[in-house]
Amino acid sequence: MKTPKPGTQSTITNSIRTLRHQHNEMTQQDLADRIGVSRQTVNAIEAAKYAPSLEVAFRIARVFDKAIEEVFQFHAP
Repeated sequence: MKTPKPGTQSTITNSIRTLRHQHNEMTQQDLADRIGVSRQTVNAIEAAKYAPSLEVAFRIARVFDKAIEEVFQFHAP
């Protein structure tokens, strides 16, 4: 597997942690239950270690009544 050069890989960041805390201190488990994934998956998405599928991203945005762009931010290299 080829390793990309620094600064050449796009990234996706998110505001899930902030949104959870703004929604009555929602836990990762609460969010996981509402969107149908494991707590570990929510943790990995929140930490930007894993990019969610488009379906999961929309489910997360819907929980917080936000547009997907308000939850996830794409950063090109």
